[in-house]
Amino acid sequence: MKTRKSSLIGLFAICILIINGCVTYYIPVLSFQEQLQGINESNLRTVEVRGPGGYVTEYKANPIETISCIDKNGNQFTIQNSPSIEVRFTDKNNKRTIFYFDRIYLRDTLIVGDVSRFLPGLKTLSINDIKLIEVQDGHKNFRYINRN
Repeated sequence: MKTRKSSLIGLFAICILIINGCVTYYIPVLSFQEQLQGINESNLRTVEVRGPGGYVTEYKANPIETISCIDKNGNQFTIQNSPSIEVRFTDKNNKRTIFYFDRIYLRDTLIVGDVSRFLPGLKTLSINDIKLIEVQDGHKNFRYINRN
C-alpha cells in the first residue's frame, strides 16, 4: 500500500511539473524584430551542446542571452535563452512552424531557423506573414557545454 501511495504522489508531482513547466509566452512581432535586429549569419557564434543520451554536438547559434516576452495577461517576462527553448510561428493561414530559438536569425524580412536538432536544415519564413509568435521551454534534455 505504501509503495502505491508513493507512486501516486510521484506521478502527481511529475504532472504538476509538466503543467507548470510548459507555460507558453508570446512575443509581439515588432518586439521579435527588435530583439533580433542586427543578428544574422555573420554574427552567430559556435556553441557546444550536450543532448539526450550524452552526445555532444556543435552548431552556430544566435548571441541572444535573454528573450523578452509576455504572458497571456500581458505581463512582461524574461526567459533565459537555451537549446531547449522553442518558438512557434503561426502565419496568416494558421500554419504553424516550430524552430529552436537559439538557431534563429533574420535575413532582411525572412526568419531563418532550424526545425530539428537531429536533421539539421535551415528553413525560412517571411516575417510579414506571421500573426502570432509563441515561445516556451520544451524541457528537452539539451544543455550548453560551451557558448563562445
